Amino acid sequence: MIKTLSQALGTAAAKPSASMSSWLGKSIRLSDGGFWSAFLGAQSSSGKAVTVDKAMRLSAVWACVRIISTSVAGLPLSIYRRLPDGGRETARDFPLYDVVHNSPNEDMAAFHFWQAVVASMLLWGNAYCEIHRSGGRVIALDFLMPSRVTPEPDDDGRLRYFFQPRKGARREIARDDMLHIPAFTLDGRMGLSAIRYGADVFGSAMSADDAANTTFKNGMMPTVAFSVDKTLNPTQRAEFRDYVKTISGALNAGKSPVLEQGVKPEMIGINPADAQLLESRGHSVEEICRWFGVPPWMVMKTDKGSNWGTGLEQQQIAFLTYCIMTYTAPIEQCVNKRCMTAVDRIKHYSEFSLEAFLRADSAGRAAYLSTMGQNGYMTRNEGRHKENLPSMPGGDILTVQSNLVPLDQLGKQNDSQAARAALMNWLQSNSGE
Repeated sequence: MIKTLSQALGTAAAKPSASMSSWLGKSIRLSDGGFWSAFLGAQSSSGKAVTVDKAMRLSAVWACVRIISTSVAGLPLSIYRRLPDGGRETARDFPLYDVVHNSPNEDMAAFHFWQAVVASMLLWGNAYCEIHRSGGRVIALDFLMPSRVTPEPDDDGRLRYFFQPRKGARREIARDDMLHIPAFTLDGRMGLSAIRYGADVFGSAMSADDAANTTFKNGMMPTVAFSVDKTLNPTQRAEFRDYVKTISGALNAGKSPVLEQGVKPEMIGINPADAQLLESRGHSVEEICRWFGVPPWMVMKTDKGSNWGTGLEQQQIAFLTYCIMTYTAPIEQCVNKRCMTAVDRIKHYSEFSLEAFLRADSAGRAAYLSTMGQNGYMTRNEGRHKENLPSMPGGDILTVQSNLVPLDQLGKQNDSQAARAALMNWLQSNSGE
């Protein structure tokens, strides 16, 4: 069954949402999941249809998506080469390095590209990028909006990818040319959307916001009915309704009504305090944070203690371990699988530098570099490079403290100590003569 967008929307097509505008005038199939997801959304028990656009209007959702996506995008993704001695070096000469580290495509910097990828994983459960090659090497990655990509299994169960561009006909993208990165998944192929599975939580939060907005619109007053001693005729009833409008709403808060002819007000709504409106909105923030794996304090909800640790560094490590790495790991592995050949993967691999996320304060940083340098774990120049300082002559030698000796050598003299002792004895004997 194929319909155009106007037929599917009817009169609502006059004002389509931003996520659906690209479908105008296009043929729509029942298998076009991206369109139907954007159009219908996920139905919640609160009666709200939850879509990505509507969910992003919730401040907690916006904050969670922004924090996670920008945190991952701020970590540099590099290509490394394995060395025979078990070490590694940055493979800046590898063609894929510039694509993933600096410029994935003509229009995007690496930060904005990976930010969009992670945001798609958070909201849709999947991220899609079209791979462009030249001579067998990846030269560009084009980000694709998940709402315009439709994965369909073939007869063998292998996924086929169909893309609906802003202009032009629907086209198929070959499996080898599609970088598909699922988020949390149950079948290993398709990621699950937090917006769809958490529709009840997001719908409740949207309903709470609507209730709060209505309450403020009505001047923080609950719904009131008026009873009279006699039946009003249509003219009197219309005049009374017009009068009530002049004393209702936030702009008229504080005005005192004048009630005549036995008119009595009766409250039929519940006030915000009894409805625990603020408490329910606060609970919604915690629930939304739970769906995205973000500690509430990171979205500025600090009325309760955190069970992620007592110090800021401990909380950052917990956030990195239980949230950020659940997105960096699948990105790294999918890039290795789709953007490298089997031969490339023998010596090369991609990896985010998580060190930038855990960068300590100046005192902690100085102690770390001092310990690493004094114990021979890194050279002085390697430490300088971590602080964006240039190399210095003589700084590429590993050094250790000379007063450290093995336990089995305690009380014994090594060659240098023996020579030093002999020299001191000779000098003392000559001075005595």
